[in-house]
Amino acid sequence: MELSDVVRTAVTTRYFTEEPVTDSQLERAFDYARFAPQGGNRQPVRFVVVRDEAKRRQLAEWYLVPWKAYLSGAQSGEIGIGAEKAEKALRNADHMAENLHKVPVMVVACAHLDGVHPTDTELGRLSVVGGGSIYPAVQNFVLGCREAGLGAALTTLLCLFEPQVKELLGIPDEVITAAHIAVGHRSAPFPTKLDRLPLSEMVFTDSYGSATYA
Repeated sequence: MELSDVVRTAVTTRYFTEEPVTDSQLERAFDYARFAPQGGNRQPVRFVVVRDEAKRRQLAEWYLVPWKAYLSGAQSGEIGIGAEKAEKALRNADHMAENLHKVPVMVVACAHLDGVHPTDTELGRLSVVGGGSIYPAVQNFVLGCREAGLGAALTTLLCLFEPQVKELLGIPDEVITAAHIAVGHRSAPFPTKLDRLPLSEMVFTDSYGSATYA
């Protein structure tokens, strides 16, 4: 596939079949992940592929706890999700949560904490810079899955259960969990185009709000 086709159609998959996913199908996606940019070429990212049914079921049970809390808040208006198609989005996400244990592969994205160097810890706000050495690799993996014809859903909700996940999967103390990606075959074809903001609303020149592209 052309890169333009991959990035324009790599939609989050919420409905999966139970068709198995092989290691060979994932190999190129992982290979793409290792070439992602990260600070100082420290290469902190590691992946754990979870295929064991009992472990996947346990991950799914933990996932449901923060998801149902989020769903309740979104439905009550306590949490604003700011989407025009919020009801459909929540319905699709809830379907995935309820059926997560059936998805054939869960990939846990991890990182060596000493390989991450955040530079925004003194700004009095949430520190996000450290993720710049982690999430590009995760995105490369997701795009690699799309190229392989596999659907993927990236989530961070399970990070709330990091101690339990680390114990379940034998992840060392010095390694953190950063994301979890459900991977499998889609139950419907990939879309031909994603709904995204136009460039005029996201690219500015010299000052914020000064649109670069009409």
